[in-house]
Amino acid sequence: MSLKYPVFSLLLLLGFWACEDTKKGTSAESETTAITPKETVAAEPVVEEVEPKEPEETYPLITNENAVEFLTQYGKDNPETKVRISTQHGDIELELYTDTPLHRANFIYLVKQEYFDGTFFHRIVPNFIIQGGNSDNRNTPRKRNKLGKKYMIPAELDNGRIHKRGTVSGAKEYRENPDKNSAPFEFFIYLGPPEHTAHLNGSYTIFGQVTKGMDVVDLISELPHDDGDWPLQNVYISAEVID
Repeated sequence: MSLKYPVFSLLLLLGFWACEDTKKGTSAESETTAITPKETVAAEPVVEEVEPKEPEETYPLITNENAVEFLTQYGKDNPETKVRISTQHGDIELELYTDTPLHRANFIYLVKQEYFDGTFFHRIVPNFIIQGGNSDNRNTPRKRNKLGKKYMIPAELDNGRIHKRGTVSGAKEYRENPDKNSAPFEFFIYLGPPEHTAHLNGSYTIFGQVTKGMDVVDLISELPHDDGDWPLQNVYISAEVID
């Protein structure tokens, strides 16, 4: 009878060691087991107002006094003629004309300086035009200040072009502008029929043509808008040189 308790104690001790080994084995195994990441659901994109980047190359502030000289040289150094404009409704591709060299150079310059990124197609008139290059974001006037908000582009109207579906033209300020100079930061794409071009032809410089994405232009032109032709939902722009 006296041997029962020592044997019983020995059995309890062996059992305790076995449990300890089992726990340690489980712990070690859990440390090396890969953890499967949780699945993520893509959220709707949120367009944030991003501070403009500092350009990699520094250029002078453009003024009316140096605009022609600057754009002429910039055009020689940057001969590209094709640009893609992207919106949440699709892409629009443009080909810029070489016989409007100042307007072409200016547009390429603005694209490469990322001016258009974050601006809108801010004016839409069905069966007539969509106009881009402005916004109500605080960064837009900041960008203009950095590039040169006071300059205008001399008219380039000697090629005899007329507005037709898909032409790209420089916007123009009416006030004190008898020389028909273009405002540098805004442009419009024409949609309307020929009978609506009488006041445009010979007054606004046509410097390009839509080569792809007129269905996107049509879609944007039909979006709901307020009495001032501003779309009720912002149509954001980004732009890149493609050739």
